[in-house]
Amino acid sequence: MAALSNNLAHITACELNKIRIERLKYNIEKQGATSVYVMEKDARTLDDFFSFNQILLDAPCSGSGTLDINNPKLKETFTLKLIQKSVASQKALLKKAITILKPDCEMVYSTCSILKEENEDILQPFLKENKIEIVPIQLKDIDTLPLLPVTIPGTICVAPNELYEGFFIAKLRKR
Repeated sequence: MAALSNNLAHITACELNKIRIERLKYNIEKQGATSVYVMEKDARTLDDFFSFNQILLDAPCSGSGTLDINNPKLKETFTLKLIQKSVASQKALLKKAITILKPDCEMVYSTCSILKEENEDILQPFLKENKIEIVPIQLKDIDTLPLLPVTIPGTICVAPNELYEGFFIAKLRKR
């Protein structure tokens, strides 16, 4: 994002995990991004006086799109409890993001999950309440991607294969 804006955008990154903060700061510095401020903060607890023109919500998830089915510990690590915990976080994060996004501005919601529970089902209540609308994603050469079916037109879910990890992405506009 910093590169796309030639370091002109003011970027705020929220991260709760100290190790991930250090990695993020390292990558930001390595890429020469000078317009990024990293907050050691759970984004769910941001004060409502914050407001943003654009938000990228790369939500924590079960990672179902990145699973190694040959991992002998898969049944221990990929559990219903993990999915339920992820869903609770995603709902809270999306609610906060919508609150602090300025009206008529856009955000991207993404996960590395291919599960409907972590993607379309998270968005549906906000769509029904008319808080957000889908901005259809248009990609050149989209027909070359291994896509999974989605229940919300305009969103994309990429199937994992030998070339791609699975992920979901939706572009949203606050009403």
